[in-house]
Amino acid sequence: MSLNRRSLLTASIGASVLLLPGVAAAASEFPPVPGMLGDRRANEMWYQFDEVAFYNASQEIQDTYARLAAHVGVPNFVDGFRDVWLDLSAKPGYPGTYADFARPVRRELQTLSTLQLTSFDTYYSPNSTRFADAFGWFGEGVLFDPRRAALEQQVHTMVPITNYHGWHAYLRAMMLLGIDTVRWARINPVIGFAWAVQAVANPSANTPNPSLPVGTVSALRASWLPRTSERLDRDFKSMPYPAE
Repeated sequence: MSLNRRSLLTASIGASVLLLPGVAAAASEFPPVPGMLGDRRANEMWYQFDEVAFYNASQEIQDTYARLAAHVGVPNFVDGFRDVWLDLSAKPGYPGTYADFARPVRRELQTLSTLQLTSFDTYYSPNSTRFADAFGWFGEGVLFDPRRAALEQQVHTMVPITNYHGWHAYLRAMMLLGIDTVRWARINPVIGFAWAVQAVANPSANTPNPSLPVGTVSALRASWLPRTSERLDRDFKSMPYPAE
């Protein structure tokens, strides 16, 4: 399959479980990483996402990716879901037509959903405001992780930025099929928030980036976090950046 690093992030199946789901570790419980910049817990969450999604993906997960890719008809299933969603959401019959399209791979989407949510809950309680912070920092590109030096992407951020669209697309399929719908309805605007922040910050993927002004991030947070999935369906039709 031809999945790049952040395509696989959006298809990731969760970090190695350090704690029981829903129990967040104190930052002091993570080993120090010389040269790391930004929030320690957020760095760890995104690092572990990459570990299981790309660098050490299990055979089960690789097989899941392959079945999803076969279903959408392209090697990169994240792009495939994005393109099908863009097409069907612009036509009469949506969202029913899109649910029908996704239904044959419901089991695979359930696998991704369950394991992604388990990963999130390892590091952040479901209702924690810090969870949205972790996505905001991801969008700003202020999470600098030297453990990725050999890969020339030491910043945890989305590359390319259109992978946010793919994430929205396949989690919408999950929601329409009744897969952890309530949780994804809450996370969907957080993904939109990260996309909007990254569109403003335009971070480098391999060098430390400056933080955006606090007021800028706060305004984006206030604008994006209350949005419904139906509103986000309209927002994510704008490529590659939000219309506003």
